[in-house]
Amino acid sequence: MTETTVMNGIASDLATTHDAERAYELDRAHVFHSWSAQAEISPMVITRAEGSHVWDGAGSRYLDFTSQLVFTNLGHQHPRIVAAIQEQAGHLATVAPAVANGTRSEAARLISSHTPGDLGHVFFTNGGADANEHAVRMARLHTGRHKVLTTYRSYHGGTHLAVNMTGDPRRWASDHASTGTVHFFGPFLYRSAFHATTEAEECQRALEHLEQVVALEGASTVAAIVLEAIPGTAGIMIPPPGYLAGVREICDRHGIVLIADEVMSGFGRSGRWFAVEHGGVTPDLLTFAKGVNSGYVPLGGVAISDAIHETFAHRSYPGGLTYSGHPLACAAAVATIRTMEDEDVVGRAARLGEDVIGPGLRELAEKHERIGEIRGTGVFWAVELVSDRETREPLAPYGGSSPEMTAIVKGCQERGMLPFVNFNRIHVVPPLTTSEDEVREGLAILDEALSATA
Repeated sequence: MTETTVMNGIASDLATTHDAERAYELDRAHVFHSWSAQAEISPMVITRAEGSHVWDGAGSRYLDFTSQLVFTNLGHQHPRIVAAIQEQAGHLATVAPAVANGTRSEAARLISSHTPGDLGHVFFTNGGADANEHAVRMARLHTGRHKVLTTYRSYHGGTHLAVNMTGDPRRWASDHASTGTVHFFGPFLYRSAFHATTEAEECQRALEHLEQVVALEGASTVAAIVLEAIPGTAGIMIPPPGYLAGVREICDRHGIVLIADEVMSGFGRSGRWFAVEHGGVTPDLLTFAKGVNSGYVPLGGVAISDAIHETFAHRSYPGGLTYSGHPLACAAAVATIRTMEDEDVVGRAARLGEDVIGPGLRELAEKHERIGEIRGTGVFWAVELVSDRETREPLAPYGGSSPEMTAIVKGCQERGMLPFVNFNRIHVVPPLTTSEDEVREGLAILDEALSATA
């Protein structure tokens, strides 16, 4: 018999799930974790969360500088989003995607009101990986071509095509060179593949390199170029001025679909509604997830241009998902976007980056020899850690970690802050609603952890 406890006169099936010790035991007995060697991990138990903080099983509070996986853009347990989910659950908890539903329709309208250009149609998915899968499928059907070009130092998801599109080491175990994906070097001046010394040189040489790849692969075989508008997990490398416009021009000249992956950078994270706005371009397809509803219920999607929408006006699109546009997820999106509009969350994110995070990180860079570079915009920043500033030797190898990085992470956690870590980098990506004082507290903890492990 299922264990239940009476709470407020209603039998609760979740009462026992609040026991941290039991949660850990059952996790280790039954849960299979992603991207992990199962016997080597000891996951933290999170028992509750609020705003920019989470609490572990021992009752310790941590400042969440990760937004989990960079998705809680409006923080934890935002009352307006929680209330919207509760209201929707009480009215219509689920419905098939083939029928029209008011909450789904309103979510699509709100998303379309902020996407650039003519991206006025929305195909809903369950998350970012399947959004990228479907965007590529649309591009292939639209163009009649098969190849897809993506950058090294990128991440596009964990499903088969999406992980093959990915440029970081998570691709290696599943890449059999059978998905029509081709990788090229994107711009990254700090570790330039083109021996560039200025942003202008990096931009020009990266575009020349991409033009060569397109020519050598055969432009007539290339369906799409997929770019993270600002690469996220791979290192938050801001494209140099003119790069996105240059890629747009290459795509237009060769009839290639430009897909902007805004799964992590979208919905205010970069200080704009979408990061492509920094480059002044409109893609043909734009993928999103995460921040669209602060991750409260899984939701992703593809924003579609008029031209590609017309391809399927009288031709069936051969794809779909059981939970496409799920009412609970769309209710969370409606509440999230309306809150962002009402409270100028995007403008606030821009100011937080300009006035607090950027200056604070630059102060740390002046103090700590281990900081090779800081870069970012809005509430989307990376701290590149090196063992030698002159050689730029990473503090951890590409695709791995190191005792030094482990010590820095432990130092942050012991002082009450959860850092986002990838290889030799600390990413500063708290919720967009984090206060200035909380940001300064987190940066002070990072300062102390770097000093203690120097």
